[in-house]
Amino acid sequence: MPLRLIPALHRATHRIGLLIQEAPGLGITQGEAHILAHLAGNGPSTVAELHRSLAHKRSTLTSILDRLDAARLIARRTSPRDRRSFIVTLTPAGKKLAAKVYRRLAAFEAAALKSATPAEVDAFLRVVERIERGGGVA
Repeated sequence: MPLRLIPALHRATHRIGLLIQEAPGLGITQGEAHILAHLAGNGPSTVAELHRSLAHKRSTLTSILDRLDAARLIARRTSPRDRRSFIVTLTPAGKKLAAKVYRRLAAFEAAALKSATPAEVDAFLRVVERIERGGGVA
């Protein structure tokens, strides 16, 4: 029996990557775009919050944050609540780029959802949540 979900998820993820890659003036990777979009939509976040939201390996997340920091799109500062934790914020240049990324992703999502019923969206999200939890595979 052929796989049904994995190829479709792979194609959808690839399509989102192309959307980012083909956008004029962005010049960032898909991973960088998702972090910028997260910060644009949710505001300053701890590294742990970014990790929970995007599920990158910690080393991958650190590498992406290092690149965004070097490009002066984000700033990391020590959390006043926990000096072992960092809060990631957008710089002024990061806010401009993050807004572009967010608008592009939001428009893409809105177009994809335009013909979907609320029940279809709910069912899709339930399946995705199961995948995120590992699909029950140990």
